[in-house]
Amino acid sequence: MRDPGSVFDALGDATRRRLVAELSALGGASSTDLARRMPISRQAVCKHLDLLADAGLVSSQRHGRAVVYRLTPEPFTDAVSWMTQVGAAWDDRLGALRSQLKRRRR
Repeated sequence: MRDPGSVFDALGDATRRRLVAELSALGGASSTDLARRMPISRQAVCKHLDLLADAGLVSSQRHGRAVVYRLTPEPFTDAVSWMTQVGAAWDDRLGALRSQLKRRRR
């Protein structure tokens, strides 16, 4: 599992989260197609896609003159796994605290 920090950094921006949602709904799209759905220019979309690609969240493939972007699932899976591990550790700690508080009440 790779460090999920770059995933969280990339997803910290609302525009990039919206691009991820659009790509998820469409299955893949060019920057031009995405810009038509967004309130920003195609150039701005490209910059955001570059940051998502740097984080490993999207891949691109040339189809004729267009470059089609698709989500890459592995970094999302790594980030979810990390959150699950951290959440489980907190569940254990909170369970122990709950047990201790119950013992003190008796």
